[in-house]
Amino acid sequence: MNWEAKLIKHNKETRIAVYFEKDAALIARIKKIEGARWSQSKKVWHLPNTPENQKRFQLVFKLPSAEGIAHIETFKRYLLSKRYSPNTINTYSEALKSFLTFCNTKAIKDISNDDVIAYNNDYILKNKFSSSYQNQIVNAIKLFFKIVKETAIEIDKVHRPKREKVLPNVLSKEEIKAILEAPKNLKHKAMLSMIYSCGLRRSELLNLKPNDIDSKRNVVIIRQSKGKKDRITPLSPKILELLRVYYKEYSPKSYLFEGQEKNTQYSARSLEEVLKKSIKLATIKKPVTLHWLRHSYATHLLESGTDLRYIQELLGHNSSKTTEIYTHVSTKNIQQIKSPFDDL
Repeated sequence: MNWEAKLIKHNKETRIAVYFEKDAALIARIKKIEGARWSQSKKVWHLPNTPENQKRFQLVFKLPSAEGIAHIETFKRYLLSKRYSPNTINTYSEALKSFLTFCNTKAIKDISNDDVIAYNNDYILKNKFSSSYQNQIVNAIKLFFKIVKETAIEIDKVHRPKREKVLPNVLSKEEIKAILEAPKNLKHKAMLSMIYSCGLRRSELLNLKPNDIDSKRNVVIIRQSKGKKDRITPLSPKILELLRVYYKEYSPKSYLFEGQEKNTQYSARSLEEVLKKSIKLATIKKPVTLHWLRHSYATHLLESGTDLRYIQELLGHNSSKTTEIYTHVSTKNIQQIKSPFDDL
């Protein structure tokens, strides 16, 4: 399907215009987009120029070339054979699809470093996508072009965006306590408590099996987490007591925390809703996410005197630099500094 999209001025408003040969199916799809209108004077369909529409337009209408689609499937099989996780395979494939869609008028062998720069400027920056999303694209491009035999891309010259120095979001112990005590449902309370008490990622909690709780050694075994690594983390007596009450009531079989049906994994979306309700009940106005509980766990450990090397192991970080960021949000030493304002 041949089409072209560009920004136009219509009644002093910037809009996204879509030019194509008459096609009933495409017209029907455009009509479903909120704010889509037909311009009789310009003879073109046009949409509101919003980041959502720009992204939707890219995903819904514009596609990679037939060659690009074939290469994406080959790339997926390569990632699968290298035993990348399903989440990584999906992320990298979608990132590559976005880039090859942008370059869909070029043969794969003719795509160059200049196309990467144009994509960054004319798509990533123009649509105000994050540097982390841009970095995912770079990861996908570098890995993809390593396995393409004939290419104009110089992989080593594909540059990454300057890394943003964003501090992790941390809650006080009082806020954590309010969130963990908010749920009336025992399973909900146990899930949130496990994330904070062990510093777990969302996926790590949902993948836990009953046998991963080693009450004799007082540890939790986290299997094949990020980077396909196993690790252990301490199991506090307090959380063990809560888990025993939970286990007696729910008797989980396949997963420690199961969905409404037995032997099914609790859904990530439902877990997000559990947190959302708990925040509301705790009357906390901050935009808390599940990862905030993990950040808070690490920071509270640091403030209690735990060595950074141990925190790195507990969190499963590959690099100590990742763990060191928590030193920037720890208030233990900062609170002891006296402001010169107090001496005025």
